[in-house]
Amino acid sequence: MPFITVEDELIKKSVTGVENKFILRYMPELDAVAVKVYLFALYICQNGQSGYTLDDFAKKLKLDEEQLKKYFEYLDEFELVSITSYTPFEIKMLDPDNFGGKPKKLHPEKYEGLYEEIQAIITGRMVSQNEFRDYLILLEDYSFERNALIMIIAYCVNLKGDKISPAYIKKVAMNFEDEGLTTVTKVEEKLSSYTTATAALIKLFGVMNLKRQPAVEDGEMYARWQSMGFGEEAITCAAKTFRIKNIEKLDATITELYKHKLFDPVEIDDFRKNKDSLFNAAYAIAKALGVYMSDPAPYVENYVSKWFSYGFGADCLEKIATYCFLNGNNTFEKTDEFVETLYERGIVDDASVNDALKKLAEDDKFIKNIFSQCGLTRKIIPHDRQLLATWRSWGFGDDMILNAATRAASAGNPVSYMNNILSGWKNSDVFSPEAIPASRPNKGSAKRNLEEEWRETLALLNSASDKDEQ
Repeated sequence: MPFITVEDELIKKSVTGVENKFILRYMPELDAVAVKVYLFALYICQNGQSGYTLDDFAKKLKLDEEQLKKYFEYLDEFELVSITSYTPFEIKMLDPDNFGGKPKKLHPEKYEGLYEEIQAIITGRMVSQNEFRDYLILLEDYSFERNALIMIIAYCVNLKGDKISPAYIKKVAMNFEDEGLTTVTKVEEKLSSYTTATAALIKLFGVMNLKRQPAVEDGEMYARWQSMGFGEEAITCAAKTFRIKNIEKLDATITELYKHKLFDPVEIDDFRKNKDSLFNAAYAIAKALGVYMSDPAPYVENYVSKWFSYGFGADCLEKIATYCFLNGNNTFEKTDEFVETLYERGIVDDASVNDALKKLAEDDKFIKNIFSQCGLTRKIIPHDRQLLATWRSWGFGDDMILNAATRAASAGNPVSYMNNILSGWKNSDVFSPEAIPASRPNKGSAKRNLEEEWRETLALLNSASDKDEQ
């Protein structure tokens, strides 16, 4: 059997050269002869020279076998190779990228008894040499104190059991390092805070119906919630009130509560009730508008919550939506425009909204009557309502407006022509049917000529001007 095998990841690269990261990161740190050993081993692997024995390799580089073994042990410390067996001597070529991210020769002799100490804590499985090397890197590259690392390993085992994965221990250790907690004192303080929060977390997990034990990340999250200003009662209230079943959802809820500055259980409960009301209102409004709504959240965020903040109630908004639907404005966007109009006019409470909708319905009925007199069958548009409000502001009653509609029936654009007639009457001080001047008879046509109507209007204006001069 060949004494060198290759890691699958290296074979998949299908390269015949040397990895740039070896040249840039490892080669400057390595002994010169070790570089020769590594490069020649790489050559053997990449070119299928599986017939090389340890003796052949040593002779080629003018070394004896024991020297060659020492150099492979040296490369093993840098995680460039892995010695998989000493009898017979066998190695595996590794991808040049170690756990620590920085090539460094390790010195296990500095940590005599450490392996045995770690193995005594992790009793459910064997601690591999690769795992132990990772712990050495934590000590040398990340400046963990020996006993601080032991405390972290013991805490993780106590939390997850004695078959805990090395990856979890490394992850927890790196979380500590990210916070600058690498000494015994600082690690002890942090673990003490975890222990303090454990009882509260167990109680919280009971409310959430979580069957697992609290993990390190849970303790960190709980401590963060407390630093945001939430007490144990408020956190438990949030989980219970919103019926939350996982820690990630609870974290998102706590963050939302923090954004709204709601820290007391009473405030949290009220917020939940209002939030339910918002979603229920969104569904009712969508139904009134005839809108299909797969996810109400965007509608609540963009429209309903704003309308509620203005002071509109759920029943009131449903009536508004029904009115908008009946008038062809059956979208949330169009309803929002109408709500904004009401809000600008100070029409917010139920009574004022009811009165406004009743008045609008009556106006629309009257506009339909105007259309009937004009010979129009189209739908009402906002401009029609604006014109009606303008005509009334000029002082015209409904009888005068209908009279103008009848006169405009033959025009190409009756509503526009009505506006001209009423404008002429206004300037001539004509506000009752009795004051309307007699019209000249039509010539040769059953319908009035638009040009003649214009002349009538101009004549009225001239007549008014003559009166003013006298």
